[in-house]
Amino acid sequence: MSEGLSATGFEALLGEKSFLLADGATGTNLFAIGLESGEAPETWLLEHPDRVQALHQSFVEAGSDLFLTNTFGGTQHRLQLHGLDDQVGSLNRRAAQLAREVADKSGRRVLVAGSVGPTGEILAPLGKLERADAVASFAEQIEGLVEGGIDLVWIETISAPDELEAAVEAARGFDVPVCATMSFDSAGRTMMGLTPRAFAGLAADFGIDGFGANCGVGASDLMSSVLGFMDARPNRPVIAKANCGIPSYEDGQIVYSGTVEQMSAYALLARAAGARIIGGCCGTKPEHIAAMRQALDANDNPDFRVLAIEMALGQMSEGARRIAAGQDELQASFRRGGGGRRRRG
Repeated sequence: MSEGLSATGFEALLGEKSFLLADGATGTNLFAIGLESGEAPETWLLEHPDRVQALHQSFVEAGSDLFLTNTFGGTQHRLQLHGLDDQVGSLNRRAAQLAREVADKSGRRVLVAGSVGPTGEILAPLGKLERADAVASFAEQIEGLVEGGIDLVWIETISAPDELEAAVEAARGFDVPVCATMSFDSAGRTMMGLTPRAFAGLAADFGIDGFGANCGVGASDLMSSVLGFMDARPNRPVIAKANCGIPSYEDGQIVYSGTVEQMSAYALLARAAGARIIGGCCGTKPEHIAAMRQALDANDNPDFRVLAIEMALGQMSEGARRIAAGQDELQASFRRGGGGRRRRG
């Protein structure tokens, strides 16, 4: 754990700020600077640590309050595909150390979130991975991350409730907060059929410190997940970390359709819907995060109805904006007192 930050650093920062801005994509941006298809991003922790740190630094400079370590595939099950399963502890420890260095020199409070992705296996009885082995695998990864100095565990892109529960159980063996995000498809469910509202219930049952959605189809579909979470009236911070639009294959590379304007609009809508932690996933670059930072700072408490009208029809006058947001004092007094001339019956 870094000097000046304790296990309560996550709660402290949420207490200071109305929202936290997370980072953008790890894989997309590493591919843009030389990571080869089929190559494990975690190998760059040893081969190109300067490039990994440069990516972290770019998000900090863009305004991120927290960013994820380069360890999405850091369990033994994912690393063994690249012959690295004997380096789980050292790779995750190194990832956290590199991230910690960037956060500590930022000159402000920035949190390091230890990224924990799915194992890629299906748990028994549907699959071959026993629950105890899944917990042990996640614990092995998280131990390395904690030793390296993370501020919180960030379980992401999970689709199965039993795998989520195993990851949370493993994380609870360490004195750090735990956040978790699941990925929802175009049918509004995870690959294993879980709805956003059902996930909100699981998050409460598991005692997760923050929960939400990441990846998926695009920002518009992810917003439906955020609204589903809010319908459940959660008592924990909701996370929105959307892909930067829809991917397409152009000139030999994957390109995401999202613009800085669209990602800024998404950030404002997510905040207006109630999300407390907002960032980007696949395709999201530092310039997108910088634009989201600017938009959120300029509209600290956006109203969903006002945003919807202005995005569709153009900017409203100040008076109209107050009425749409329910902030017009005269209108409010009429509602309270039943004012106004009434027609006789």
